[in-house]
Amino acid sequence: MLNLNGCCCQHPHPKKFDTMEMKNYLLDTFEYNDGANKKLLEKIKLLTDPEESIKLFSHLVNCQYKWMARIMQDPAAVTMSWWEPVYAIDQLAEAWMKSVSRWTNYISGKTDEALNTEVSFTGFDGGLWAATPVDIALQLNYHSIHHRAQIQTMIRQQGIEPDFVDYIGTKYRKLQ
Repeated sequence: MLNLNGCCCQHPHPKKFDTMEMKNYLLDTFEYNDGANKKLLEKIKLLTDPEESIKLFSHLVNCQYKWMARIMQDPAAVTMSWWEPVYAIDQLAEAWMKSVSRWTNYISGKTDEALNTEVSFTGFDGGLWAATPVDIALQLNYHSIHHRAQIQTMIRQQGIEPDFVDYIGTKYRKLQ
């Protein structure tokens, strides 16, 4: 479990995350992932063998839909697949946009307190589980980084140079 410093350990950190900053952090993280994944999608379209990349990208969309359904306590969440549907390449951009928009709209409409309040959902084993929307949102974005790295490897293996999509590339600036 993360403490208020955004870390699982107890030692002091120079910069603390407090609950007032978390909402903006989540929105920033979704914005970063959105931009990086849109670049990734353009490279996937260039692949001669895009099947596995499309499957992983579809999985990212499905995860966002399923976790939102869980948060909203939609009864259909239990039957939603993490892996299906696999979208056609020409449907991925729109599916991605819709899944991201649901999350950014949800986060934008919540208070920091609500984002840090546990919600319950039915888990993979049929049991009742709970997590905060903050932790779920972080999971989605970290999970996206994981699969983006896999897809970047596939892109490189097929002879195409992947885009630079590291987070720091959206933040640093050259001084001279």
